[in-house]
Amino acid sequence: AVVSVVLADDHVVVRQGVRALLESDPQFVVAGEAANGFEAVELVKRRKPTVLIADLMMPGLDGLATTRKVSRLKSDTRVIILSMYGDQAYVLEALKCGAAGYVVKESCGAELFQALRVVVAGGRYLSPAISEASIGSFSSMGTILQKAQAGAMEVHDKLTARERTVLQLVVEGTSSRDIGIRLRISARKVESHRASLMQKLGLTTHQDLIRYALRRGVIPNGEPKPARNKASKLRSFEMTRSREKTPSVSPAL
Repeated sequence: AVVSVVLADDHVVVRQGVRALLESDPQFVVAGEAANGFEAVELVKRRKPTVLIADLMMPGLDGLATTRKVSRLKSDTRVIILSMYGDQAYVLEALKCGAAGYVVKESCGAELFQALRVVVAGGRYLSPAISEASIGSFSSMGTILQKAQAGAMEVHDKLTARERTVLQLVVEGTSSRDIGIRLRISARKVESHRASLMQKLGLTTHQDLIRYALRRGVIPNGEPKPARNKASKLRSFEMTRSREKTPSVSPAL
């Protein structure tokens, strides 16, 4: 059967690349594109796609909030988060929000096809890169899925989706003004989110925030790094179907 897909990413070049990849296989058809979460939810309501592929960081309504809204529609649409971030906190939150899969943009095109086939069949999929680099304290991918199902609360879980987005961008060195432009909110609102998340985390200085981000794996290489631009995001996600070994998948829950 043909699998219909809606793409949601605020970067046109990324959507075009993923569309070209999917259209190379007659099993998949792109039913629509959205530049933000609000558009994605409306497209899901109208087109009722088999799968929604959503970016994690989108203006207005991010990928996590979008996933939550789609899950509440009680539709048959399955959600795959496609992101440049593999931090375990984001993966857990995505699963809690109802995502059926999480693929990092550094993956090859073959992995995205694998993820699509797994979630369409009713299973869950996590990129092998997440298992290797981001799960850390969890012994296996099965454990991270169980933790997501249980909804175990810790301090980080108390942050809202918007606060997590602000945290990610702040530790990458993005200014409040630029964060506001990206999220389409005022710089003052950004500062409000920053103050709120620091209060929840019990932090007082920017250095405390950096150290916290390092412990959480939000900035895995030990240094705040600038956000990638559109071109580098596309280059990192290889839009080619490779003959690599089929990545491991988790069983359906």
